[in-house]
Amino acid sequence: MCTGGCARCLGGTLIPLAFFGFLANILLFFPGGKVIDDNDHLSQEIWFFGGILGSGVLMIFPALVFLGLKNNDCCGCCGNEGCGKRFAVIGGSHYVAQMFTSTIFAVVGFLGAGYSFIISAISINKGPKCLMANSTWGYPFHDGDYLNDEALWNKCREPLNVVPWNLTLFSILLVVGGIQMVLCAIQVVNGLLGTLCGDCQCCGCCGGDGPV
Repeated sequence: MCTGGCARCLGGTLIPLAFFGFLANILLFFPGGKVIDDNDHLSQEIWFFGGILGSGVLMIFPALVFLGLKNNDCCGCCGNEGCGKRFAVIGGSHYVAQMFTSTIFAVVGFLGAGYSFIISAISINKGPKCLMANSTWGYPFHDGDYLNDEALWNKCREPLNVVPWNLTLFSILLVVGGIQMVLCAIQVVNGLLGTLCGDCQCCGCCGGDGPV
């Protein structure tokens, strides 16, 4: 597969992942699936917008850049017959520049996904903010103790089902962020290969197979 084809594949995968991350973060604003009366009763980590910014917005731009490589073919980098030397050089240089740009955006995407991953991990370990037995709002769990003991979930009186709600959604964000980090890391390597070697080193178009 050409380096450009690999980038397009990664971009197509990142788009739905960004959507899931964005949606999961939005749902966190409705603990237990209900509208909360006071926003101060929401867990602090929700306001860090890990899924909206990190796994969402900051991931859309890299994904679009990766998908934008679809207009490149191997004619420019390989100099097939009929292309002409001038167009081969221009096309190759343009492709290399685009691959280098995709590498930069991949790093941005990696950092965004990492941000979402870290926020999600912290929130899962901390547990949700809820109404406790002393009629005050706070964080009744410590160091993830509730993860292995569902009996502790009763410490949260309101919102109803806030513990499984937050745990499920932040777990989704954790997984999404982890996958996005891996995909962006792959594109960093792929982009560097495309920058150094060009697309023609990784596909069969130079042998007359045509654009990939």
